[in-house]
Amino acid sequence: MAVVKLSENNFDSEIKSYGGIALIDFYADWCGPCKMVSPIVDEIAEETDKYKICKVNVDESPRLAEAFSVMSIPTLVVMKNGEAVDSHIGLASKGKILAMLEDAE
Repeated sequence: MAVVKLSENNFDSEIKSYGGIALIDFYADWCGPCKMVSPIVDEIAEETDKYKICKVNVDESPRLAEAFSVMSIPTLVVMKNGEAVDSHIGLASKGKILAMLEDAE
């Protein structure tokens, strides 16, 4: 499944009304650690259709970052049925990210 790029315009339709588990990667293009997490998030998106994998560029969608109290990036947020159920700030391994998603099931 392709990574969904979220913005203030499509957040409600893509996440709030989504009845499954989603991962949101809050990032910025200039952020070094974000560049290390991004390929892992992309890989998970390619490998499974079980979860909706999304990204939010905090520079382009600052209100979304604010709504999730994102103070540091990368921040990963796991959503279930439109509600945040877990989060992680900073670098995360593929195993850690998959464990977060599986724990939300």
